Parts: sequence; structure tokens; C-alpha cells
Amino acid sequence: MTTTDGHTGRGTVLVIEDEAAIAELITLYLRRDGFEVAWRTDGPAGLEAARTERPVLVLLDLMLPGLDGFEITRALRAGPERVPLIIVTARDEEADRVLGLELGADDYVTKPFSPRELVARVKAVLRRTAATAPETEPALRLGGLTVDPARREVTMDDRRVQLTAREFDLLAHLVRNRGIVLTRSAIMEQVWGWRYGGDSRTVDVHIRQVRAKLGDGAPIRTVRGVGYKADDRP
Repeated sequence: MTTTDGHTGRGTVLVIEDEAAIAELITLYLRRDGFEVAWRTDGPAGLEAARTERPVLVLLDLMLPGLDGFEITRALRAGPERVPLIIVTARDEEADRVLGLELGADDYVTKPFSPRELVARVKAVLRRTAATAPETEPALRLGGLTVDPARREVTMDDRRVQLTAREFDLLAHLVRNRGIVLTRSAIMEQVWGWRYGGDSRTVDVHIRQVRAKLGDGAPIRTVRGVGYKADDRP
């Protein structure tokens, strides 16, 4: 187990990565941008650090000795911890991406990656998670759907729906802009806080997940060739 610490005030990013060259590259760029960095090289040590060292964000490889990244994500999201988490992995299959996001990862980055872009994504996730909904914002209703930003609760036809943090933010953004067609790039910028260069897969994956959880009455419409809108009309 190795720890590398910086000396500035953005907080500590926990890097759980067993390849030293990659961890050192990430550490270099994060420290340049003012973050402290804690580095763990196996799954059990990484999970323990995520729970005890209070990092502001976790960068997590999937293929780790002892405990893989999916198991770590599942364990963190099953507990009271709500540490932001970005998966950074060589596994680029859609099934892996879907599973990682469905388990509650805030972002999914495939190797090889630009270290500058990775740092930008770290800051974007931190900006988004820091922006909490005002307590006075009323519940949003659309047909049988109710989205409560203050309590971060969703019901569909009086049935409680469990969403990940990112899924909730996406649904709330659509419902706030009901009837308006939102492009994928606009959704990425407003919900993820980062421009993804036209890669729409992340938005599409999350839309599929939200629709599946809401059920047949999900008031999310696809506007072919453009994007999505919230609308309870058939």
C-alpha cells in the first residue's frame, strides 16, 4: 500500500489502481491542479481507504487484486457513503460501462485517456455533486411521476423508484425542462458538467436505465436525431 500526498487545499482524491505508471501519471496531474492524492494498489485496501480517509472523490480501476472495481462500487453505494466515484479502466465494452454506471459510478473513463481530460472530469463531477438542490424547491410533477429535489426522492404512480445520483439529476433536469427538446450535448453539459465531444452513449445508457426503472409510463420521449424531452403526452 502506497500513499502520495500533496500540500494544497482541494481535498484528497483516492486513486485505486494497481499499475504504478498509470497511478503516478494521474497523481502528477492531480497534484498540479491542487489536489492531494492517496494511492492504493488493491481492492480491499482501496475500499477501506474510501470508507475511512474521507476522500473528496475516488478514481477506481476495475481489474484489481483482491476485490474488483465493480465489487467496490457496489459496496460503497450500499452504505451511507456518497463519495463521488469515477471508474478508470481498460474495459471498454458497453456491458461493463452500463454495469458501472448502473451500480452508481458518476463517470466511466476508458484507457488510454488524456490526463488533462481526466482532471477536468474530476472537477466536473465535484462541481455537480457540490451543487445541492435548494430545500425550498417544490416537488416536480409530470403525469404519474413526482420528483422531489429537496428529498431526492422519485415516485411513479405512487411507487417509490430508486435511482442513482446521476440518474436522479438527469431525470430532474428533464422534468424541470418539460416539453423542451434537449440535445444530448446540452444534457451532457448541464447534468455531467462536461462536454464529451459528441459521445452520446453515456446519455443513452442513463436514459435507458431511468426508463426501465420508471416502467411503461415513463414520460421521457426520444426525439429522433436530436435528443430527449420530458412529456407525459403519448
